[in-house]
Amino acid sequence: MGGNMNGKKGLFITLEGGEGSGKSTQIRMLKSALENAGHSVVTTREPGGTPDAEKIRDLLVQRDGGNWSPMAECLLLFAARHMHYNDLIAPAIARGEIVISDRFTDSTRAYQGYGMGLAQDSIETVKFQAIGAVEPDLTFILDIPAEEGLNRSTRQLATQASNAKESAEDRYERLGIAFHETLRQGFLLIARAAPQRCRIIDALQDTDAVHHAIMNEIRTKLAQQAKAGAA
Repeated sequence: MGGNMNGKKGLFITLEGGEGSGKSTQIRMLKSALENAGHSVVTTREPGGTPDAEKIRDLLVQRDGGNWSPMAECLLLFAARHMHYNDLIAPAIARGEIVISDRFTDSTRAYQGYGMGLAQDSIETVKFQAIGAVEPDLTFILDIPAEEGLNRSTRQLATQASNAKESAEDRYERLGIAFHETLRQGFLLIARAAPQRCRIIDALQDTDAVHHAIMNEIRTKLAQQAKAGAA
């Protein structure tokens, strides 16, 4: 999506999926593998990623953060995303770094759109005002049955009970299985509508298998990018 003055292009990668799909674990593994391969890597998350955007995260994901309408949530998310992209993601890409984000616009399309019923064209209108035509270079949809994902997420939250702030981030988990089934199908629709950008990964595989599947796609993307840059 950009390059630095030396011509080295940055890369913007996002991981998407429902609760408990394993995104955080995979991002840690990707960061290690890519840094070991000589790349400069920035990892981040949404909502959040910058100090001000993290304040908006607290309003959205914590149990007592607020009772927002789908449009209000969309506006809050894009307010955070506007700062996140302009202050952190775009500068890193311009430096030729690889940025890996835990969620981006596809999560708004899935959660507030498919999950909560907000019209997709309304989301795209807000998106254009906030960040223009920006999309990741490569998006991985970690696909897992909703019930299994919720069980995993609930276990993870329980292990974080000593951290009161993190353990309270269960607002979306509490929305129920029907919501999360709709959410899963929404992510799959998003992936199928953008096959040039999105890759669906079976998140029921063991952690290493998921990692290898993602890394193979990233290596292919980096090789294509290098070939295009040499042309």
